[in-house]
Amino acid sequence: MSALWLIGCGNMAGAMLRRWLDTGLDPAEVTVIDPAPCRIEGVRWLNAPPEGEAAPTSLLLGVKPQLLKTVAPLVAPLLGQNTLLVSILAGVELDVLRGYFPSAGAIVRAMPNLPVEFGKGVVGLFTHDDVRARADALMMALGQIEWLADEGQFHALTALSGSGPAFVYRFLDALAAAGTGLGLPEDQALRLAKAMVEGAAMQALRAPHDPATLAQMVASPGGTTAQGLAVLDRDQAMMRLIADTLAATARRSAEMADEAKR
Repeated sequence: MSALWLIGCGNMAGAMLRRWLDTGLDPAEVTVIDPAPCRIEGVRWLNAPPEGEAAPTSLLLGVKPQLLKTVAPLVAPLLGQNTLLVSILAGVELDVLRGYFPSAGAIVRAMPNLPVEFGKGVVGLFTHDDVRARADALMMALGQIEWLADEGQFHALTALSGSGPAFVYRFLDALAAAGTGLGLPEDQALRLAKAMVEGAAMQALRAPHDPATLAQMVASPGGTTAQGLAVLDRDQAMMRLIADTLAATARRSAEMADEAKR
């Protein structure tokens, strides 16, 4: 019996699996079920759920939400009362998952982000079942674990930490492009932007100050940084842009939750 089954192994599920393997999970204990071939050495790959096997200890559901209705009837009969099902399907609520997988022992919703591959991710979790310790043990290698008090908070968490890396990458790209526009070679501008963001993030994590205070510590009155901050702060341009970005993301998460109930 495999300890862990992955139903779907795209970008996010693949990042999670690579981290688990890097931190000691035996690939012989993993089964990936996905029509697309699994390129991870030592892991059993199947293009359809197996028949006649014992239920897995844990199952990561990582298909696209719109495929749930197709995949669930094939997978649900193979689960058992000791199976922990972890779903990373955006917008699909626990009650909907329980309807599709009635035989699963426990179900946990998770919203990870791509830096889990390096143990620097954020994983939001929620469950109705008494399996927090078990879920923690599975997820702890991926980065920071955050349990939500209410399932409705998943829309905000999805917008902030789930989708957030994409917004940071866009900002990073814009920084590098602006540096190039000021005369730096393109490759050098990108290196500088990456290193700057890494260092700034580390300081934000370790310093005893909030981000607003850190920004003011960089800016001398009347200096270069103050001039740049004045552009970002004018009419709260930066705040409004980020608020609108997260609101659009959270709104789509709520729409997907409604679609999954139909």
